[in-house]
Amino acid sequence: MVGSAIHRKLEADGFNKLVVRTSDELDLRNQQAVADFFAEEKPEYVFLAAAKVGGILANNTLCADFLYENLAIQTNVIHQAYVHGSKKLLFLGSSCIYPKLAPQPIKEEYLLTGLLESTNEPYAIAKIAGIKLCEAYHDQYGCNFISVMPTNLYGYNDNYHPELSHVLPALIRRIHEAKLSNEPSVTVWGSGNPKREFLFADDLADACMFLIENYNSPELVNIGTGKDLSIRDLAYLIKSIVGYEGELVFDPSKPDGTPRKLMDVSKIHNLGWHHTTPLQDGIKMAYEDFLKHRVVQ
Repeated sequence: MVGSAIHRKLEADGFNKLVVRTSDELDLRNQQAVADFFAEEKPEYVFLAAAKVGGILANNTLCADFLYENLAIQTNVIHQAYVHGSKKLLFLGSSCIYPKLAPQPIKEEYLLTGLLESTNEPYAIAKIAGIKLCEAYHDQYGCNFISVMPTNLYGYNDNYHPELSHVLPALIRRIHEAKLSNEPSVTVWGSGNPKREFLFADDLADACMFLIENYNSPELVNIGTGKDLSIRDLAYLIKSIVGYEGELVFDPSKPDGTPRKLMDVSKIHNLGWHHTTPLQDGIKMAYEDFLKHRVVQ
């Protein structure tokens, strides 16, 4: 989702020497394969969007995979960008890097000031390692490697897997399927009380280009909207957009995750960037994309 959004942004801005590989073409977990790729292509600018991702269920059941594969991906790519002299690298992290009970909204300097949320700790630890790796290559070798922390993302080419997707695409799929089968209700994990912030992936791509062109510091940058809503309100918003007339039932026996994750985006606002896609408009576009391209899994 993120990689394709960045690719669209680059093409729209007139860049035509783009080097891309799908995961089938290049296994970024394979150290030698990544070394060979960089030796052959020698990319000047690197957007590191690849990661193994998923929601609470995926994080809980695939914890070793999430830690190992993400560490392998980012270690291989960041090191080879240094070895082959890439001019700049942008590393994409996640808002889950911050402490579970961090003050709200979450400032960049809150990193490593408290315990992580247990339901996504392996992923968060891997991403924190990536941030610190970029900082280390900057400090030791002078590499222009920057790190950005996007909030929860959604948009075109999202993952709608019934068990491995994040909350927003998961709700789109489940509520859509309930509509098709005339189910009287849809069960939503958790109490519905946790609050989340959501950013359209194409807005993230725009922010990434802005930072590639205007930011050269190893200190990380939050990317988000600065606005959040409860999972309950999100579910009802999706219900309205999908046109589902059944009931939503919240199951408090399921985990809620972090109570709130609202990003402080004053740093990127002060640099001159703001998001442009309202949440309702973005969900409508994501749902239209789901209807156009959905694959039953």
